[in-house]
Amino acid sequence: MKITSGAAQLVVIAKEPVAGRVKTRLTPPFTPGQAARLAEASLADSLTTVARAPATQRVLALDGLPGNWLPDGFVVIPQRGNGLDERLAAAFTDVYRLRPEPVVLIGMDTPQVSPALLDAATSALVEHDAVYGPAADGGFWLLGLRRPGPRLLLGVPMSQPYTGRAQLDRLAEAGLSVRHLPELTDIDTAADAFHVAAEAPGSRFAATLAEVAPSAEVTPSAQLTPPARVALPAEAGARR
Repeated sequence: MKITSGAAQLVVIAKEPVAGRVKTRLTPPFTPGQAARLAEASLADSLTTVARAPATQRVLALDGLPGNWLPDGFVVIPQRGNGLDERLAAAFTDVYRLRPEPVVLIGMDTPQVSPALLDAATSALVEHDAVYGPAADGGFWLLGLRRPGPRLLLGVPMSQPYTGRAQLDRLAEAGLSVRHLPELTDIDTAADAFHVAAEAPGSRFAATLAEVAPSAEVTPSAQLTPPARVALPAEAGARR
Protein backbone atom coordinates (compact mmCIF):
# COMPACT_ATOMS: atom_id res chain seq x y z
CA MET A 1 0.00 0.00 0.00
CA LYS A 2 1.46 3.37 -1.01
CA ILE A 3 0.76 5.97 1.68
CA THR A 4 0.73 9.68 0.90
CA SER A 5 0.10 12.77 2.98
CA GLY A 6 -3.46 12.85 4.28
CA ALA A 7 -4.17 9.29 3.09
CA ALA A 8 -5.65 8.23 6.39
CA GLN A 9 -9.04 8.01 8.02
CA LEU A 10 -9.90 10.22 10.98
CA VAL A 11 -12.04 8.75 13.75
CA VAL A 12 -13.61 10.37 16.82
CA ILE A 13 -14.66 7.98 19.58
CA ALA A 14 -17.29 9.56 21.80
CA LYS A 15 -20.29 9.21 24.07
CA GLU A 16 -23.58 10.92 23.39
CA PRO A 17 -23.50 14.01 25.68
CA VAL A 18 -26.28 12.99 28.08
CA ALA A 19 -26.43 14.41 31.60
CA GLY A 20 -25.16 11.93 34.16
CA ARG A 21 -23.34 9.80 31.56
CA VAL A 22 -20.53 12.10 30.45
CA LYS A 23 -17.86 14.16 32.20
CA THR A 24 -18.90 12.91 35.65
CA ARG A 25 -15.60 14.08 37.13
CA LEU A 26 -16.73 17.65 36.46
CA THR A 27 -19.49 17.22 39.05
CA PRO A 28 -18.99 19.05 41.31
CA PRO A 29 -18.49 21.95 40.81
CA PHE A 30 -20.67 21.65 37.70
CA THR A 31 -24.09 20.04 37.67
CA PRO A 32 -24.64 16.95 35.48
CA GLY A 33 -26.52 19.15 33.01
CA GLN A 34 -23.68 21.66 32.84
CA ALA A 35 -21.14 18.87 32.45
CA ALA A 36 -23.18 17.50 29.53
CA ARG A 37 -23.23 20.94 27.90
CA LEU A 38 -19.46 21.14 28.21
CA ALA A 39 -19.11 17.63 26.79
CA GLU A 40 -21.31 18.52 23.83
CA ALA A 41 -19.30 21.66 23.14
CA SER A 42 -16.02 19.75 23.32
CA LEU A 43 -17.38 17.06 21.00
CA ALA A 44 -18.71 19.64 18.54
CA ASP A 45 -15.34 21.41 18.43
CA SER A 46 -13.52 18.11 17.88
CA LEU A 47 -15.84 17.07 15.06
CA THR A 48 -15.57 20.48 13.39
CA THR A 49 -11.79 20.24 13.45
CA VAL A 50 -11.86 16.74 11.99
CA ALA A 51 -14.21 18.00 9.25
CA ARG A 52 -11.61 20.63 8.32
CA ALA A 53 -8.61 18.28 8.32
CA PRO A 54 -7.48 16.22 5.31
CA ALA A 55 -8.81 12.66 5.47
CA THR A 56 -9.94 9.87 3.16
CA GLN A 57 -12.91 9.19 5.46
CA ARG A 58 -14.30 10.73 8.66
CA VAL A 59 -15.93 8.44 11.20
CA LEU A 60 -17.70 8.87 14.53
CA ALA A 61 -17.58 5.76 16.73
CA LEU A 62 -20.50 6.60 18.99
CA ASP A 63 -21.92 5.24 22.22
CA GLY A 64 -25.48 6.55 21.94
CA LEU A 65 -27.34 8.50 19.28
CA PRO A 66 -26.12 11.36 17.07
CA GLY A 67 -27.54 14.85 17.60
CA ASN A 68 -27.54 18.20 15.85
CA TRP A 69 -23.90 18.62 16.95
CA LEU A 70 -22.81 16.17 14.22
CA PRO A 71 -21.57 17.85 11.01
CA ASP A 72 -22.27 16.45 7.57
CA GLY A 73 -19.81 14.06 6.01
CA PHE A 74 -19.30 11.60 8.87
CA VAL A 75 -19.88 7.87 8.82
CA VAL A 76 -21.39 6.87 12.18
CA ILE A 77 -20.65 3.43 13.61
CA PRO A 78 -21.66 2.01 17.01
CA GLN A 79 -19.06 1.27 19.64
CA ARG A 80 -18.52 -2.38 20.54
CA GLY A 81 -17.02 -3.97 23.62
CA ASN A 82 -16.99 -3.43 27.36
CA GLY A 83 -13.80 -1.78 28.59
CA LEU A 84 -12.23 1.14 26.78
CA ASP A 85 -9.44 -1.05 25.41
CA GLU A 86 -12.08 -3.25 23.73
CA ARG A 87 -13.96 -0.25 22.37
CA LEU A 88 -10.82 1.31 20.95
CA ALA A 89 -9.72 -1.95 19.39
CA ALA A 90 -13.18 -2.48 17.88
CA ALA A 91 -13.28 1.06 16.49
CA PHE A 92 -9.94 0.59 14.74
CA THR A 93 -11.00 -2.85 13.45
CA ASP A 94 -14.40 -1.72 12.17
CA VAL A 95 -13.09 1.39 10.43
CA TYR A 96 -10.21 -0.51 8.83
CA ARG A 97 -12.63 -3.17 7.64
CA LEU A 98 -14.78 -0.51 5.99
CA ARG A 99 -11.77 1.00 4.29
CA PRO A 100 -8.34 -0.69 4.54
CA GLU A 101 -6.32 2.47 5.00
CA PRO A 102 -4.40 3.90 7.98
CA VAL A 103 -6.56 5.08 10.88
CA VAL A 104 -6.01 8.03 13.21
CA LEU A 105 -8.29 8.15 16.26
CA ILE A 106 -8.98 10.88 18.82
CA GLY A 107 -11.47 11.27 21.66
CA MET A 108 -14.00 14.00 22.39
CA ASP A 109 -11.97 15.65 25.18
CA THR A 110 -9.47 17.85 23.30
CA PRO A 111 -11.37 20.73 21.68
CA GLN A 112 -8.07 22.60 21.37
CA VAL A 113 -6.86 20.18 18.68
CA SER A 114 -6.19 21.83 15.32
CA PRO A 115 -6.45 20.67 11.70
CA ALA A 116 -2.68 21.15 11.43
CA LEU A 117 -2.07 18.68 14.27
CA LEU A 118 -4.35 16.12 12.64
CA ASP A 119 -2.66 16.66 9.29
CA ALA A 120 0.69 16.05 11.01
CA ALA A 121 -0.72 12.82 12.45
CA THR A 122 -1.93 11.44 9.14
CA SER A 123 1.27 12.51 7.39
CA ALA A 124 3.36 10.78 10.06
CA LEU A 125 1.99 7.43 8.94
CA VAL A 126 3.81 7.83 5.63
CA GLU A 127 7.10 7.03 7.36
CA HIS A 128 5.99 5.48 10.67
CA ASP A 129 3.87 2.52 11.71
CA ALA A 130 2.11 4.49 14.43
CA VAL A 131 1.57 8.04 15.64
CA TYR A 132 0.95 8.90 19.28
CA GLY A 133 -0.30 12.01 21.05
CA PRO A 134 0.43 12.00 24.81
CA ALA A 135 -2.02 13.53 27.29
CA ALA A 136 -0.96 15.50 30.37
CA ASP A 137 -2.65 12.99 32.69
CA GLY A 138 -0.47 10.11 31.51
CA GLY A 139 -2.87 8.77 28.88
CA PHE A 140 -3.07 9.66 25.21
CA TRP A 141 -5.29 11.98 23.18
CA LEU A 142 -4.48 10.49 19.76
CA LEU A 143 -3.42 7.14 18.39
CA GLY A 144 -2.84 6.38 14.74
CA LEU A 145 -1.99 3.02 13.20
CA ARG A 146 -0.92 2.25 9.66
CA ARG A 147 -2.19 -1.32 9.97
CA PRO A 148 -4.52 -1.64 12.98
CA GLY A 149 -4.87 -4.89 14.88
CA PRO A 150 -6.69 -5.75 18.12
CA ARG A 151 -3.50 -7.07 19.75
CA LEU A 152 -2.11 -3.53 19.74
CA LEU A 153 -4.79 -2.38 22.21
CA LEU A 154 -6.54 -5.26 23.96
CA GLY A 155 -5.43 -5.59 27.55
CA VAL A 156 -3.77 -2.18 27.79
CA PRO A 157 -4.93 -0.70 31.16
CA MET A 158 -6.99 2.40 30.45
CA SER A 159 -7.75 5.53 32.52
CA GLN A 160 -4.62 5.12 34.62
CA PRO A 161 -1.63 7.46 35.10
CA TYR A 162 0.51 4.87 33.31
CA THR A 163 -1.86 4.17 30.39
CA GLY A 164 0.32 6.02 27.90
CA ARG A 165 3.46 4.21 28.95
CA ALA A 166 1.66 0.85 28.72
CA GLN A 167 0.35 1.69 25.25
CA LEU A 168 3.78 2.73 24.04
CA ASP A 169 5.23 -0.49 25.46
CA ARG A 170 2.65 -2.47 23.51
CA LEU A 171 3.59 -0.69 20.27
CA ALA A 172 7.28 -1.28 20.97
CA GLU A 173 6.67 -4.97 21.67
CA ALA A 174 5.08 -5.21 18.22
CA GLY A 175 8.20 -3.67 16.68
CA LEU A 176 6.44 -0.56 15.44
CA SER A 177 8.10 2.76 14.73
CA VAL A 178 6.25 5.59 16.49
CA ARG A 179 6.03 9.31 15.77
CA HIS A 180 5.16 11.47 18.78
CA LEU A 181 2.96 14.56 18.64
CA PRO A 182 2.82 17.41 21.19
CA GLU A 183 1.20 16.77 24.56
CA LEU A 184 -2.37 18.04 25.05
CA THR A 185 -4.65 18.20 28.09
CA ASP A 186 -7.78 16.04 28.20
CA ILE A 187 -10.79 17.55 29.94
CA ASP A 188 -11.46 15.53 33.08
CA THR A 189 -11.62 18.07 35.91
CA ALA A 190 -12.64 21.71 36.31
CA ALA A 191 -8.97 22.71 36.33
CA ASP A 192 -8.50 20.89 33.02
CA ALA A 193 -11.53 22.69 31.58
CA PHE A 194 -10.16 26.15 32.33
CA HIS A 195 -6.70 25.16 31.11
CA VAL A 196 -8.09 23.96 27.78
CA ALA A 197 -10.42 26.95 27.37
CA ALA A 198 -7.42 29.25 27.77
CA GLU A 199 -5.63 27.35 25.00
CA ALA A 200 -8.65 27.60 22.68
CA PRO A 201 -10.34 30.91 23.55
CA GLY A 202 -12.34 31.02 20.32
CA SER A 203 -13.79 27.54 20.69
CA ARG A 204 -17.38 26.58 21.39
CA PHE A 205 -16.07 24.87 24.51
CA ALA A 206 -14.55 28.09 25.87
CA ALA A 207 -17.76 29.99 25.20
CA THR A 208 -19.86 27.33 26.93
CA LEU A 209 -17.53 27.25 29.92
CA ALA A 210 -17.82 31.03 30.27
CA GLU A 211 -21.60 30.65 30.33
CA VAL A 212 -21.83 27.90 32.94
CA ALA A 213 -18.90 28.70 35.24
CA PRO A 214 -20.46 31.66 37.09
CA SER A 215 -23.53 29.66 38.09
CA ALA A 216 -21.32 26.75 39.15
CA GLU A 217 -19.41 29.11 41.48
CA VAL A 218 -16.05 27.72 40.43
CA THR A 219 -13.32 29.04 42.72
CA PRO A 220 -10.25 30.80 41.32
CA SER A 221 -8.05 27.96 42.59
CA ALA A 222 -9.90 25.52 40.32
CA GLN A 223 -9.04 27.73 37.38
CA LEU A 224 -5.37 28.08 38.25
CA THR A 225 -4.43 24.56 39.30
CA PRO A 226 -2.44 23.02 36.44
CA PRO A 227 -3.19 19.47 35.31
CA ALA A 228 -0.96 16.73 36.66
CA ARG A 229 1.85 15.71 34.35
CA VAL A 230 3.34 12.26 34.08
CA ALA A 231 6.78 11.62 32.63
CA LEU A 232 6.70 9.76 29.34
CA PRO A 233 9.41 7.63 27.76
CA ALA A 234 11.46 9.00 24.92
CA GLU A 235 10.13 8.68 21.42
CA ALA A 236 10.40 5.17 20.06
CA GLY A 237 12.90 4.70 17.27
CA ALA A 238 12.39 3.01 13.96
CA ARG A 239 11.85 -0.55 15.13
CA ARG A 240 10.31 -2.85 12.57
